Amino acid sequence: MLTADCVVVRHRAEVLLVRRGNEPYKGCWALPGGFMEMVESIECCAVRELMEETGLAVDEKRLRLIGVYSAPGRDPRGRTVTAAYRIDVEDDPQATAGDDAAEVRWWPVSALPPLAFDHAEIIAAALAL
Repeated sequence: MLTADCVVVRHRAEVLLVRRGNEPYKGCWALPGGFMEMVESIECCAVRELMEETGLAVDEKRLRLIGVYSAPGRDPRGRTVTAAYRIDVEDDPQATAGDDAAEVRWWPVSALPPLAFDHAEIIAAALAL
């Protein structure tokens, strides 16, 4: 299974997270992201999932590849590989929970909550870019 995840960074001090509305990790905080559809590129998947889960619209040209994460067991649903992207925003975009996100919130990078999957590792890599 192939997914895309987005690390949206605001003012270089905050990261946008979603509270998962579905299992696995229901109720936990995670990066916006999800499964790629057969008719789209991985970049289109990242942009679509970000829009569906947070209401934020970004141009895929603004995506910066953080890396590809493929460790066995990173997702309890089965073998899943993700392409993770960083998007920087300097304004204050209004994010609204949608799709399978129960809540959306900006978190200070210095005070992130416990995260689902391997998203802490992905955020650390994104902040090092």
